[in-house]
Amino acid sequence: MIKIVIDSASDIDLEEATEKGIYLLPIEVSFKGETYLDGVNLSHKDFFEKLIEDDELPKTSQINPYRFEEKFLELTEDGSEVICITLSSKLSNTYNNALLAAKNFKDKVFVVDSLNACIGERILCEYAIRLVHENRLSASEVAKELDRRKNDIELLAVVGTLKYLKKGGRISSVVAFTGELLSIKPVLSIVNGQVKMVGKARGSKNGNNMLVEKINSCGGIDFTYPYATAYSGLSSDFLEKYLKDSAQLWQKNTNEVPIYQIGSTIGTHIGPGGIAVAFFAKKEN
Repeated sequence: MIKIVIDSASDIDLEEATEKGIYLLPIEVSFKGETYLDGVNLSHKDFFEKLIEDDELPKTSQINPYRFEEKFLELTEDGSEVICITLSSKLSNTYNNALLAAKNFKDKVFVVDSLNACIGERILCEYAIRLVHENRLSASEVAKELDRRKNDIELLAVVGTLKYLKKGGRISSVVAFTGELLSIKPVLSIVNGQVKMVGKARGSKNGNNMLVEKINSCGGIDFTYPYATAYSGLSSDFLEKYLKDSAQLWQKNTNEVPIYQIGSTIGTHIGPGGIAVAFFAKKEN
């Protein structure tokens, strides 16, 4: 049997992981010294309620090697193999900690660096689930296929407020003030495992239009592979507006667009009001 482990930077919570038959390792989130397990005893809704109420940004902790080793031991006891998918190694040391733990499980545990986060990591996990259910590949072959296809994943996001990027020291107070004054909406992407600003739009409508343009410039969405959308905060209104404005992207290809709520790993930095799209880009051939 092949078992899949995912960290909560994917924004998959414990309930969903159980439904999908995979295993969640939650990241720890601390608000004023009180520590929670992301997606276990801290829901995404509860996280944003605390984030909005609190003046200080929460702290997130990477998953240490011991926790990975403990989970790998539990899952391989019956002879199963494990595929572990992690948050980008460029954003956290979680991947390296998983690798360190996996050394004690040679040819039993295969660690995949998603080079992504949030719904980008999620759809790689969903692809892994599909491959395992097809029952055609070994764990080693599934891991190699994930490594091959992960570079085709595009994650694009429009940030609703600059407040939290300023709080986290990602931008200066002057840039944040000017941006808020002019209603600047940064368009972000994950490029080679790192978060990059790929555009700036003035106002939400222009942000939505730029998101559509960026999707088209990537080659478009390959609807034969997993795809997802997400929103940050307590309301999905901005995302629903985007989906309405970009209906031509979806209507001919799918009857339902998956919508998820962003959790603590990315939510800490972008705050509420953001929207994101993740997909496997169409290949030329």
